[in-house]
Amino acid sequence: MTIIHFLGWLGIGFAAVLVATYFRVLRSSPELQSWTDGASNKLDGRPNFLEEIEPMKLRHVYLIFCLLGLLLPYSQFVPWIMEHHALNMPLFVRDLFANRISAFFAFDVIVSAVVLISFIHTEGKRFGMRLLWLPTIGTLLIGVSPGFPLFLYQRQLKLDRVAG
Repeated sequence: MTIIHFLGWLGIGFAAVLVATYFRVLRSSPELQSWTDGASNKLDGRPNFLEEIEPMKLRHVYLIFCLLGLLLPYSQFVPWIMEHHALNMPLFVRDLFANRISAFFAFDVIVSAVVLISFIHTEGKRFGMRLLWLPTIGTLLIGVSPGFPLFLYQRQLKLDRVAG
């Protein structure tokens, strides 16, 4: 196993632990439970602590996923380019569809990218978001892994501004 593979799996494991810890702490902490007692708290006028802290945390989680979505795919792509001394598109397509498993993942990512770009533009227009080209370009140049979290980050920023 090369160091790049090890770092890739380490990054995936770290992201999974980070997300699991975030949701476990946020949902089950006794301190947070005392703040959120009383259902929605909207009727009695008290602020709901989770409603105040969760959007800020979600933004950070989305940015971490965006960075992982950038770094992990490129940790495999850049060495491939270095090995072949250029971006050789015929070789790239041949390697991408080298067997049925890689073709399965290639088609899955291609379909997901098309759906995501459609979602970015319809949901972005519905919310009146700007800079929708950023996650679109991220999806086209890198893939769904940075494009989707980047869009979720932008969407959460918009929701936070409307709520605040």
